[in-house]
Amino acid sequence: MKRALIIAVLLLSLLYGGDYLALRYRMAKNTGFGSVNVLRYYAVKQKDGTTQFMFTNPQTQSCVNSWFPHMGYIPCWYLNRHSTKRIDM
Repeated sequence: MKRALIIAVLLLSLLYGGDYLALRYRMAKNTGFGSVNVLRYYAVKQKDGTTQFMFTNPQTQSCVNSWFPHMGYIPCWYLNRHSTKRIDM
């Protein structure tokens, strides 16, 4: 059991490190970063129990072309799938 855990952690760290090195290589070729238009909207609860939605203009958000988040940026594949953000108020 302990050996399997050590192997799993080692493989995950190798995968993350390889992803980081691939990102650094892409950054040298100026293809490491991307951008996605994100639509944010506010959901405001009213006194009568209904919800009013207020939409904002789409904003461009930077992302990295990798499997994992790096340098404080979300991966582009994840941001493309979650490009609508609801903000409850």
